[in-house]
Amino acid sequence: MKKIAVVFGLVILLSLQGCAAVMASKQPSKKNLTVLEIGKHRNYVISELGAPVTSETVNGERKEIYTFQQGYSKAARVSRTLWHTTADIATIGLWEIIGSPTEVYFNGEQLSYEVVFDDQDHIKSSQLIKNEPKTVSE
Repeated sequence: MKKIAVVFGLVILLSLQGCAAVMASKQPSKKNLTVLEIGKHRNYVISELGAPVTSETVNGERKEIYTFQQGYSKAARVSRTLWHTTADIATIGLWEIIGSPTEVYFNGEQLSYEVVFDDQDHIKSSQLIKNEPKTVSE
């Protein structure tokens, strides 16, 4: 009986190394996109989305592009973590065969926004940039 408990403990310990539960808890958080509303100050945008990937000033207007991973709410991440932990224990670690690839795939959506600021650094306009993959034909 003691050997079974030790083996069971080792299996659980080893499965926690790169497991789906840990991956789910480390998924990107959901960004507050209300910072992109017209009239909001540039500082709010940077504090929520991070630094812009490009920035240029033309005729007193600053045009910037922000790219970020739109993640998941805290409730979604916690529930996914609990689900993976329960499934790992119930299947003695076999759930990792399904759970880990699932968490790799569902890692948020990459979004890009073009934001134009006036001379006072308030948002004049913001627009989602669609990244539609196109096939190249010869």
